[in-house]
Amino acid sequence: MPAASQTISDTSTTAPHISSLLRIEIAKQVALALQEDIATGDINAQLIPDTQRDTATIICREPMVVAGKAWVDEVFRQLDPNMQLDWAVKDGDAVAANQILVTLIGNTRALLTGERTALNFLQTLSSTATVVANHVAVIAELPTKLLDTRKTLPMLRHAQKYAMLCGGGNNHRIGLYDAFLIKENHIMACGGIAQAVSQARQIANKPVEVEVENFDELHQAIAANADVVMLDNFTIEDTQKAVELVASLGKPCQLEASGDISLTHLRQVAETGVDFISMGALTKHIKAIDLSMRFQQYIH
Repeated sequence: MPAASQTISDTSTTAPHISSLLRIEIAKQVALALQEDIATGDINAQLIPDTQRDTATIICREPMVVAGKAWVDEVFRQLDPNMQLDWAVKDGDAVAANQILVTLIGNTRALLTGERTALNFLQTLSSTATVVANHVAVIAELPTKLLDTRKTLPMLRHAQKYAMLCGGGNNHRIGLYDAFLIKENHIMACGGIAQAVSQARQIANKPVEVEVENFDELHQAIAANADVVMLDNFTIEDTQKAVELVASLGKPCQLEASGDISLTHLRQVAETGVDFISMGALTKHIKAIDLSMRFQQYIH
C-alpha cells in the first residue's frame, strides 16, 4: 500500500518536492531544535563580534546520499535571514567522502550558533537516505517496492519519510489516519479478522491492510477482502507459498513481507514476488553520517 501523503511530498523518487505543509513543519521543527540548544542565549557565540561575517563549508566525511537541505536552510534563515547558502548538491544525490556539500556566507555568530542544529538534521536524514539507498540497490531491478514503517525517531516522522524518498524508497502509511493496518491486538479486540475489516470499511474509505501470522489468517484476510495482507515473520518458503496462493486466486490482494528482514536476505524475500517489503530498521537503526563545518575566511 504505499500511502504517500501530501504532507510529505508532491512527487517521488530521488529528489522529492517538499510540499507547503512539510515546509511549515520544518520551520516548527527547526524553531524547537534551536530553542533546545540556545535557550536563554548562546554565550559561546558572544566571543565573536556581532558584526563579524565569515565563509564556512559543510563537508561529508564518508559516502552518503543527501537528505535534509531544507532543514539546514531553515536553521540559518531563522538565525540570519541574509545568510547565503550555495549548495553543490541536491537531495537524493549520492556523494563521495570529503565532498563539499554547501558553502555558507553570513554572520559569524549565526554560523556558530546554527552549526550543530543544522548538522544534526542533515546527518540524521542523510543517514536514513543512505541506508535506504543501500537497500534499494539490492532489489533495484525487481518489481517489489521497499517501504518504511511508523518506527521513526520521535518528532521526525515526516522528515524521515521524506528522507526515505530521497533514498529511492517508498512511503507506507504516514500515520494512524491515512490507512488501516489491522494488527493482532486489533483483531483480538474486534473479535476476528472479518469483523475488523468490516468495521474498517464502515469507518472510512481508506486502504485496509491486515497483518497475518499464518496461512489460516491469510485465508481469512483474503476472504474479508483486505486490500493488502502483511505476512509477519513468514519464512522465505512460506512467503513464496503465499505469493503462489494469491496468484492462483486471481490476485485478490497485494502482499507485503515484514518482520526481521535484513539486508542479507532482502533480495531472497523480494524474489518470492511479494509486492512490498517493509522494514523498520530503515528509519530506527541508523548511524549518523560524519559531517563537519569548517570556516574558510574572515570577511570583516
